[in-house]
Amino acid sequence: MRYSSIILLASSATAFSLPDLSAIIPLFTRRDGGGGGDSGSGSSSGSGTCPSVWTNVSKELTTKFLSGGQCNPDARAAIRLIFHDCGSWNTAQGATGGCDGSLILAGELSRSENKGLAAIAGYVENMATKYNVGVADMIVFAGSHAIVTCPGGPQIRTYVGRKDSTTPAPDGLLPDVNAPAADLYKLFQDKGFNAVDLAALIGAHTTSNQFNFNTSAAAVGLPQDSTPGLWDVKFYSQTTNPPKGVLVLPSDAKLAVHPVVGKEFSGFVNNQGKWNGKFADAMGRMALHGSNGAQGLVDCTAALPGATNTKREMRGMPLFAPRH
Repeated sequence: MRYSSIILLASSATAFSLPDLSAIIPLFTRRDGGGGGDSGSGSSSGSGTCPSVWTNVSKELTTKFLSGGQCNPDARAAIRLIFHDCGSWNTAQGATGGCDGSLILAGELSRSENKGLAAIAGYVENMATKYNVGVADMIVFAGSHAIVTCPGGPQIRTYVGRKDSTTPAPDGLLPDVNAPAADLYKLFQDKGFNAVDLAALIGAHTTSNQFNFNTSAAAVGLPQDSTPGLWDVKFYSQTTNPPKGVLVLPSDAKLAVHPVVGKEFSGFVNNQGKWNGKFADAMGRMALHGSNGAQGLVDCTAALPGATNTKREMRGMPLFAPRH
């Protein structure tokens, strides 16, 4: 029996083992679009001791997500997966929906906005079965693990103990890559996020490559900043001044110049520490969507890799390491 008795814009999806890169699209999009700091505070503290199984899960995920000193396509897929499961939520749903595993368990993979997620979803579901834990918890833990596995990424406050759900999430709650900035801002406000949160969360596109937004031969596979294997702030400067080889998504371009969100967006340019802190806080709260805060959950943040480890990996990484 899976451990579920107690109880999200990012990146691109990919296959496991031998990635089907043609299926990758940027994270947290609808229709045809893309996908060190302190730990996120999330909400109130959980209770109990983290089951030791999550330490074993973490070791396996490190092998899966880290290649040549950089986070690879599997890591980017896991980041997109957590956004799409947890992000299909708004405050009106309260302690239901959100991070509940329905993306995998309720047939949501067939939705157009989730195109390209089937392979990583299959891997995550198999991991949940292998380690006898909940699918919802594995989605969240894998997403948090992938973020900190990327060199420079923050450690996100991560809880386990969710209840899996086979009830599909409401449609229309994920951002459309072609939507006006005002609509995107309102969509995130309905999820409990302010302008700072939104500007920080879309920075996860630093690890994104697009495959389905622009399907021209020259554009397929292009990243949203020049270092998709690293968790850095180049996305913020390169969205408004993209170098050759970087594709800017319409939603990112619009938010970068939005009168409210744009001010926060520009505040992250060349400011890694500020961004990591704001991102970790917002992501920690997203990972509790559909829960009553952290009540009844167990804090397993300590089972994740430490951010200091990824910094060491980055220092030892070849200057021109291959992208993944």
